[in-house]
Amino acid sequence: MPALRFLAGPTAYKQIEENGLKPELFTQLLAASGGPKWIGIAGLDRYLFGEFFKDRRTPLHTLGASSGAWRLACLAQQNPLAAYSRLERLYIGQRYDVKPTPAEVSEQVAGIITGLLDGAAGKDIVDNKVINTHLLACRGRHLNRMPGRLSLGLGLAATAATNLVSRKSLGLHFERFIFGAKDCGSPFNCLDDLPSRQVPLTEQNIARVLLATGSIPWVLAPVTDICGAPEGHYYDGGITDYHFDLPLSHAQGLTLYPHFYSSLIPGWFDKSLPWRKARRNYHNALIIAPTQEYLASLPYSKLPDRGDFKHLQSDERIRYWQYSVAMSEVLAEELDELIAKGTIMERIEYL
Repeated sequence: MPALRFLAGPTAYKQIEENGLKPELFTQLLAASGGPKWIGIAGLDRYLFGEFFKDRRTPLHTLGASSGAWRLACLAQQNPLAAYSRLERLYIGQRYDVKPTPAEVSEQVAGIITGLLDGAAGKDIVDNKVINTHLLACRGRHLNRMPGRLSLGLGLAATAATNLVSRKSLGLHFERFIFGAKDCGSPFNCLDDLPSRQVPLTEQNIARVLLATGSIPWVLAPVTDICGAPEGHYYDGGITDYHFDLPLSHAQGLTLYPHFYSSLIPGWFDKSLPWRKARRNYHNALIIAPTQEYLASLPYSKLPDRGDFKHLQSDERIRYWQYSVAMSEVLAEELDELIAKGTIMERIEYL
């Protein structure tokens, strides 16, 4: 059975039908939050970063939240695959044999980010003239900007309640911050679906931004000191943009979106709302995701997730995640074969 699904909006479908699946068609690349789920598609990432986009000469605008941001931070480094290997090793190697505090989790994640950036400390990412990196974080407003578990709990409850009525109400509780490398041609610099602010991504703030974008409320401590950004409590970018539902009709080229699932949930508070799906903004996008058959073949019949930290001992979880990485090479092999044979249109479905 096929391991991958290809879902294309009408604009993307037509262009790929006319030109084939070529890297120059794409000017945007998305990478979603989702905790450890990325481990299950690591082989697909490696193929895209190390083969598909390796000879890129024109700007590719990337946007990531949480662990998706960490994946894209690998792509923009001088050696993307070496950076990705560091991310795999450090992320999978986390150990929490005693229930940690949010500060202790933040300390471990900060170490992962230091290792991910390596000796360049993010300078190669910020200075990259081809891979134009954008990282998302959310600054808490009202109760969500207050210290303490009680105020944050009340703030999150209020956010969930108003989000039931309208996704646009998120702007009352959180403000989207887009930390981006300088590029006036970026389609992410003019998002207006939610209150959004742009801040330059610099060598001085990239490590703190990478920590903030993955700081899940209650799980990690908020990040409060980001150079160049206003004071406040910064949290996971997936709060506003879990799987993305962004108005990108103005983008010049297509958007490529390697994802964990074929279904898309706009924001973190939409996970329990089956009627809230992201589809209308994907006319010029190609989504590549594992099939249900592939997911069923994984250990425990699922992608790795944060629940594994609770339900598995560290050694068992590490073996399971490493095996999931090895299995994901099937995704890369299948995509490579379809491109080499030019048979991609036999597999693309309309989104």
